[in-house]
Amino acid sequence: MVDTTSLTRAVDHFADRLRAAPQSRLQRGAAAEALGLARELARWAQRIEEPGAEPREMPDAGMFAAADQITVAVHDLSVVLSEDAQVDEAVRLVAEAQKRAGV
Repeated sequence: MVDTTSLTRAVDHFADRLRAAPQSRLQRGAAAEALGLARELARWAQRIEEPGAEPREMPDAGMFAAADQITVAVHDLSVVLSEDAQVDEAVRLVAEAQKRAGV
């Protein structure tokens, strides 16, 4: 089992920043960026868990749920990652999404 502490910290930081962001920031794209990340991470986890199956898309639960959605997606992904390089890649994706979100 790999150590996913860095991934958990990265997504917790992003989620906290989203929760603290004003509604206007969320509306200007921060929430959409977070949802995009959550969907990407969820698809990744599904491809590992169910190779060959068509991944299901995480629904849009609204801008105020975006922080929770990335947290859930990272938790699910963390359970199935098997290599440190995968963790590093996931941390990079989180950091890039947070930067694009501007939070």
